[in-house]
Amino acid sequence: MHARTDGWTHRTLERLGGWCVRRPWRVLAAWLLLAVALVGGVAAFGRPVDNDVALPGSDAQLARDLSERGGGPASSGQVVVHVDTGRLDEPDRRAALERSAAALAAVEHVTRVDGVDARAGTLSPDARTGYLTVRLDVPAREVDKELSRAVLDAAQPARDAGVETVPGGVLATAAERGGSHTAEAVGLLVAAVVLLFAFGGLVAAAVPLVTALFTLGCALATVGLAGHLVSVPSVAGNLATMIGLGVGIDYALFLITRYRALRAAGTPAEEALVAAMGTAGAAVVFAGGTVVIALGGLAVAGVPILGTLGWTAGLVVVVAVLGAVTLLPALLAVLGPRLDALPLRLRRRAADGGSGWARQAERVTRRPWRWALLAAALLAVLAAPAATLTLGQLDAGDDPPGSATRTSFDLLAEGFGPGVNGPLNVVAAVDPPAAGAADPRLVELTRELAAAPGVASVAPVRLADGGRVATASVQPDTGPSDPATAALVADLRDVRVDGVQVHVGGATATRADLADRVRDRMPWVIAVVVGLSTVLLYVAFRAPVVAVKAAVMNLVSIGAAYGVLTAVFSWGWGVELTGLSGPVPVESYVPMMLFALLFGLSMDYEVFLLSAVQEAWRATGDNRVAVRDGLAGTGRVITSAALIMVTVFAGFVLHTDPVIKMFGLGMAVAVAVDATVVRGLLVPATMALLGRANWWHPGRRRRPAPESGKAEALAGLSSNSQPPVV
Repeated sequence: MHARTDGWTHRTLERLGGWCVRRPWRVLAAWLLLAVALVGGVAAFGRPVDNDVALPGSDAQLARDLSERGGGPASSGQVVVHVDTGRLDEPDRRAALERSAAALAAVEHVTRVDGVDARAGTLSPDARTGYLTVRLDVPAREVDKELSRAVLDAAQPARDAGVETVPGGVLATAAERGGSHTAEAVGLLVAAVVLLFAFGGLVAAAVPLVTALFTLGCALATVGLAGHLVSVPSVAGNLATMIGLGVGIDYALFLITRYRALRAAGTPAEEALVAAMGTAGAAVVFAGGTVVIALGGLAVAGVPILGTLGWTAGLVVVVAVLGAVTLLPALLAVLGPRLDALPLRLRRRAADGGSGWARQAERVTRRPWRWALLAAALLAVLAAPAATLTLGQLDAGDDPPGSATRTSFDLLAEGFGPGVNGPLNVVAAVDPPAAGAADPRLVELTRELAAAPGVASVAPVRLADGGRVATASVQPDTGPSDPATAALVADLRDVRVDGVQVHVGGATATRADLADRVRDRMPWVIAVVVGLSTVLLYVAFRAPVVAVKAAVMNLVSIGAAYGVLTAVFSWGWGVELTGLSGPVPVESYVPMMLFALLFGLSMDYEVFLLSAVQEAWRATGDNRVAVRDGLAGTGRVITSAALIMVTVFAGFVLHTDPVIKMFGLGMAVAVAVDATVVRGLLVPATMALLGRANWWHPGRRRRPAPESGKAEALAGLSSNSQPPVV
């Protein structure tokens, strides 16, 4: 993408900007109608989520496909019952549980209720804990908060008898759905403060927030409606919110910054808007495109959940870009001079030559070796813990204390043993078909399974599909997130019985297979994303050294994020500050998803800095001066944009879901490191050391003629593009 000011991208965005500026009310009306339609659709049809993990080609998926031959309920949950004193099988309490079971069976969508029964294994040995299995006629993704509440309300007879009732399984997950929006509120509050200091006025600061929230609402509604057609996990909405707020505000910040700079230089309002679209607008399109391309690299992983998270996050970025290049210019055209209304009296910033970033740029370029070594040492310290990073799986026992998922998990683990929360579904293909459970092959299979180290119990074998499929539920000695449970999955798959082909499925086995696949495919994802991004940078700057170095720098900031994730969540350094009670495993797909997201987001700041440096290089031919001017000219706006993203991402550490906490902390750390240590120290220091080699190109014999417009076309950010303080 060779972004010249007379190029196709520039001309197209200028024409689009001109159209939006001349017809602002049409654009605003179109966005409003779109939002009403999407949000109305969600209000009418809901936004189902499905946390079930499918993994085509895995042994767990084979087990699942075999077990589905016999049919069964669309989904099922539990109502966990517990008493602190006495027993559940006392006459009065047993009668209350039977009345509750009858009431549960009458709830809409409930097809059958299996009561508490010691013979069925649903009553603990001490008879203080048990569970009723509630079988439903709807899939897990359609089990909502209302259904969970209706089921729990039906268990009132048990509560009247002094029995504690807690939803379990999909019912507990549905009960916890929604909840507080503290994370978003904190991020927006800090972003508003940063924007106030950046623009110096209430109206100018409010515009990026309004456009970001509006486009985010449209994107989230689209993702919610898509949940009716495909499986969308609950984490997708939270991750999309995190990304949408960050990029939406940042893209608006860049465009408004460029527009106000042109207005301050005396350019008429309409011309300034059109010119800003052709310069900063091109940067926004390029930045959003790099994020989407990086997320597209997840397709190499062959993991459906990562593919879903990739397209949902990518959709949010695309909508944010569309909003920045259509909704924002229309809104600015309507506001006109009122954009500078309600000014705040803030301390005026120093001239560029005396700014903090200009002084830092001078220090870095004067002694590049010192700063390069210092930056490398800091990054090495941050990344060092990543050497011990291991992929695992979380379970409900890692949820915040007091939540329905955590309470039911703890009660069941205490009453039945930790393995009850992660049973392994052993599914066997029987050939020739078995006539009954007494078939010698099935008897031997049960004996082999029970004899495996780490097995607590084996439920009686059930037959389906005319005796061709045999299923047995195996309860491990250990919990779902324990590495010993993953090892047991592998051991059970090695069981050999003549005429029986054994497969192991269930949520725990699927996530163990997911961790293995992520580990195997990670190098391929890295290679594809880095390769494509390097090619894009080469096409943009026509400088292979700069392109390769930029890709390496992005990897450095991601390594720091991995190191902090390992130290906090795996080692437990300060983990209590995140709201968790102790160390937890790093979910297997988090590092790969983080890599794709962070590589794309880091490329934004890389382009903004390098484009300004290249502009100065083309004008002066002096590499050290170019690096100094580029850092001085972009440092403040990059810092403002990064601070907004960091606070938005860090706010999600307050979320109740440990996976969201991991994404929030990892992304906040990576962006903070990228915008300070990497872009502020390491990149300029290495560019100063490389000298003219930065801009070497095969076949290029001399420095090209000055082309001052190119950097503005890419980033719309240069030393004279800072907005005035009103």
